[in-house]
Amino acid sequence: MLFSFFKTKIRTSLFTIAFYNLENLFDTIDGEDTLDGEFTPKGEKRWTTSRYNKKLYKIGNTISQIGKSTSEISPVLIGVAEVENKTVLNDLLNTSPIADINYGYEHYDSPDERGIDTALIYHKDFFTVIASEPIPLLIQNLNGDRDATRDILYVHGRLNGEEVHVFVNHWPSKREGNGETDYKRIEAAATIKRFMSKIEAEVVSPNYIIMGDFNDGPKAESIASLLETKVLFNPMENLITPKRGSANYKRKWSLFDQIIISHNFLNYEKGTHSFTEANVFDEHFLTEFKGKYKGNPFRTYVGKKYIGGYSDHFPVFLQLKYNK
Repeated sequence: MLFSFFKTKIRTSLFTIAFYNLENLFDTIDGEDTLDGEFTPKGEKRWTTSRYNKKLYKIGNTISQIGKSTSEISPVLIGVAEVENKTVLNDLLNTSPIADINYGYEHYDSPDERGIDTALIYHKDFFTVIASEPIPLLIQNLNGDRDATRDILYVHGRLNGEEVHVFVNHWPSKREGNGETDYKRIEAAATIKRFMSKIEAEVVSPNYIIMGDFNDGPKAESIASLLETKVLFNPMENLITPKRGSANYKRKWSLFDQIIISHNFLNYEKGTHSFTEANVFDEHFLTEFKGKYKGNPFRTYVGKKYIGGYSDHFPVFLQLKYNK
């Protein structure tokens, strides 16, 4: 009985922070100012209301499961990437797996040409928003034109009363080539560091949670430059192996999805949160069950072909223990 009491106490003092790239969560309406025509009923992807609702349910069910094996509390912060607008976020939060959870979100439309943005979903019972804003990522393509990429979402809030500064990212991709685009992600890291400097001019030893699809692995120059501040710690740098990661491209695993935190979360003071573990949420139900891609993320599309999965990324998460 005593063991059961302490086990329950631990499960109710662990709080899950997650990040999930949702692989093109579009509604079915052709937006006037964005290149989203393929995600319509008559577009290349034949994106119908039925397919949209199935995806919403699968994503909602996934969110409800993250961290469940060790915590009784649903994830308190979930950064998401590749969401089109507030409509899809409202629809997601109203799906049956998570409709009864007291979730809210922060989101801003970004200049991305396809209309995909980042957002932060938060559990209102445990997290209160103080302020939020989009941080423009001002970078140029090699031809001198501005890269219309995603903003960085910044949210200042209180997690169980403790102030935290959250950054949700979806950095420019490697689509044009690895070396050719490195400078973009290095500038994204520099943009965050400049914003951190502004925070640190007013706050002593702030708590940071920097999450996202960085389109770079833990050992990349961009991530290394972010960690040069010496106040940050990447608990996910050892999770990548030849057989495991958050996404798989051409049979090679990557860990572009990461959650980086400040060293403050390694302390154990009363009224604060302490880091306990980090992991990739690669449960069997999220994977391809058979064939040559067995074990890979079960995605929604392969090219133009609809296969009805969840996402081409696994979620990543970490857990913090609240010190009472």
